[in-house]
Parts: sequence; C-alpha cells; structure tokens
Amino acid sequence: MPAPYEIRAGGDVKNKKQSMADLKLRRLNELNSRLKEDLERPRIKVSEASMSLIQYCQNTKDFMVPSLWGQVDKREDPYAPQQPNGCCTVM
Repeated sequence: MPAPYEIRAGGDVKNKKQSMADLKLRRLNELNSRLKEDLERPRIKVSEASMSLIQYCQNTKDFMVPSLWGQVDKREDPYAPQQPNGCCTVM
C-alpha cells in the first residue's frame, strides 16, 4: 500500500531563496563598486570651475554674439552660408 503522503525535501524553495540572496548580494556589490568609483572621481571647487568657465567665455570668440565680439569676416565665420564654388551641384 502506497504512503498517503509524500515527504518533500523542500530543496526547491531553499534554492530559490538562496539564489535571491545571491542576486541581492551581487546587486549590492555592484552598487558599492559604482559608489567607490564615484568617490574616487577628481573634484574641484565650484569657485574654481566658475572662474575657469568665465575665462573660457572671455577668451573664446563666439561668432553667434556679434554684439560682443563685433562683426566677423565671412571667411572666418563657420556659420555663414557657404558660397558655391562650382557650376554643378551633386545631389
């Protein structure tokens, strides 16, 4: 006569819990490594960054602001419409 109830090993549930724990641990380790990389990134003070930005804007000619830099020669202006040099247009 067969036994009315079978004894389950319960290994499947235990394996699922273990794999979920491994997944959580792996995610936490990845997050930890990303945070360490972020912490090692070089930092500068805001005042230094703003002074660098101001110097760049004062020393770099911006062709889109002629009121500040004056009129630009058409040959120097990268935004000026280009004059066609030939007789043919390739499409």
